[in-house]
Amino acid sequence: MPAYHSAFLQDTDVRVIGNFTLLPLRTRTRGPAYTLSPLPANITNDLDIDPDGEHYDILDETITLFRANTLFRNFEIKGPADRVLIYGILFVSDCLSRIKPSMSLRDSEKALQTAALDHFALPGDPAFPLNALYQPPRDRMEAEALRGYISQMRQELVIRLLNRVYADGSGKPSKWWLSFTKRRFMGKNL
Repeated sequence: MPAYHSAFLQDTDVRVIGNFTLLPLRTRTRGPAYTLSPLPANITNDLDIDPDGEHYDILDETITLFRANTLFRNFEIKGPADRVLIYGILFVSDCLSRIKPSMSLRDSEKALQTAALDHFALPGDPAFPLNALYQPPRDRMEAEALRGYISQMRQELVIRLLNRVYADGSGKPSKWWLSFTKRRFMGKNL
């Protein structure tokens, strides 16, 4: 059975840096991404978003496909949107490994926001885990745009992930989500 690929593969009218596409995001975090309109009032949480609707973005898809795709060691990349999905899945995996079962929502939020804002490697940097699959930006301006997009993506992923991990309102992280902390997508860490 093959891994699940991005539904945004057919989006061709978006900016691509290297071979990493800058897809629109539904976010209030500042950055270079084209911003989708906020959720309508009748949708109260991220779980109610229709994957075929205009409010669904790559970050919703990343969190939705995270658990299924972490079960695969190999992933055939079919386009730039899959590279965004891979990076998002690796970041979610990193975030889950930082959440401890005894952490409150506030403690987890602090730890993950710090991780999202920490300096991170870009494709082409020696520390980037998947340099064989990603092309580096052509110049410094592209590198800064890519860094801004990935930073915006990481910050928004933290917000949405915490909404899922602490969804039951008990103040404790979901054991079901934390059971994926030992899984490594494609055998890699960020």
